[in-house]
Amino acid sequence: MRIAGLIVNYLAETALAKNRIVCFGATDGSVKQSAAATDFHIGVTEGFAYAIGDRPDIVRTGLADVEYGGVVTRGQPLTSDAQGRAVAAAPAAGANNRIIGYAEVSGVAGDIGSVFLGAEQIQG
Repeated sequence: MRIAGLIVNYLAETALAKNRIVCFGATDGSVKQSAAATDFHIGVTEGFAYAIGDRPDIVRTGLADVEYGGVVTRGQPLTSDAQGRAVAAAPAAGANNRIIGYAEVSGVAGDIGSVFLGAEQIQG
């Protein structure tokens, strides 16, 4: 399910797969695919893949479709794996994870699930 609120157009600093989590790039107005739980996740690509230099629309608020990278249970906070897929955030004690939001539906790796977007940081 996708009920987008704010959608912002950026410059793709790296190739972006469809339905993946993104973070800010090296320059203002650019994004790259998230690759770690510590990246500052800002949104999700829509159902399209983008090449370097393309102008992707990034869903920043609302509900967005995202590809899961592991077992996810509805309600869990989600962060990014190394490929920008959504995985359950589970920081170790005292460690921080940046999250993109909360799972709306349960699923497994490869599923397209729904995330209620809300960029935050959590600590284990």
